[in-house]
Amino acid sequence: MNNTGDVVVRCRNLFKTYDGKVEAVRGLDLEIRLGECFGLLGPNGAGKTTTIEILEGLLRPTSGEVEIFGRNWDAHQRELRELLGISLQETRFSEKLTVRETLRLFSNFYERPGSPEAVMEDMALKEKADTWVGKLSGGQRQRLAVAAALVGNPRILFLDEPTTGLDPQSRRQLWEIVRQFQQRGGTVLLTTHYMDEAERLCDRLAIIDQGKIIAEGTPAELIKRYCGQNMVEFAVTPALDGTGRELWQALPGVESVHEEDGLTLLSVREAHHTIPALLDAVAERGWRLVHLTTRQASLEDVFVHLTGRHLRDE
Repeated sequence: MNNTGDVVVRCRNLFKTYDGKVEAVRGLDLEIRLGECFGLLGPNGAGKTTTIEILEGLLRPTSGEVEIFGRNWDAHQRELRELLGISLQETRFSEKLTVRETLRLFSNFYERPGSPEAVMEDMALKEKADTWVGKLSGGQRQRLAVAAALVGNPRILFLDEPTTGLDPQSRRQLWEIVRQFQQRGGTVLLTTHYMDEAERLCDRLAIIDQGKIIAEGTPAELIKRYCGQNMVEFAVTPALDGTGRELWQALPGVESVHEEDGLTLLSVREAHHTIPALLDAVAERGWRLVHLTTRQASLEDVFVHLTGRHLRDE
């Protein structure tokens, strides 16, 4: 990460209320540092999209302050447009323009744009340069949307679900584009439904729910803080229907207990202490263990712990 510690995106006490009663964002504070990839995660209706659109200058907040490189949208709109590259979750292009024509059109909106040819090369669109947008696949359109965000030569890149619909190879290509953009000093704000993507790309991230940030830190910090180092998943027969929660919570090293799809999930610090105690507890009561696995805790486990649901379920 190319991080000088300078804060380049800051919002303070941000509120957005619709129709005078629906609070989509409720007193949100956020800082994004120069050169980092910052992730914003949240379930549908959490206020994530509203927050991003306020930062992008597409929505006005009901109250609160937004600064980007020390500028605000009221006084410096044209300057800020030059600094930002935005890839929306759904971007509509003219169907009868080619890929090359589309990127040339977008580059003309900026005073110091990048090269459309170079961006097509980076986004693996060179072979489709003379293809009409209307003939592109969903994944190719998604890559074009990111290319359009990059062609303005931005200093900050806003990527809203950038890899949705992409095949695994295209996803990895986009990850590499993000890393290269950071290496050149660029800053990225990313939303994604893929937790592996967030863990791999994000230097820091915030989880937002009901219009507020409920957790913030590096992926490793959040996993350690909320889930311990490992997850133990098991099932016993006869099924306990949640009645064993106190027993499992009392096992050595257990941080939290979660029931899901007939399995009990334990967040633990040291699995080698927890598992023998678990086996003893099951044997003493005459139960039978029908499933047992261990794995490293992940960002998905953090999200479930904090919100009670999986992000992909949204």
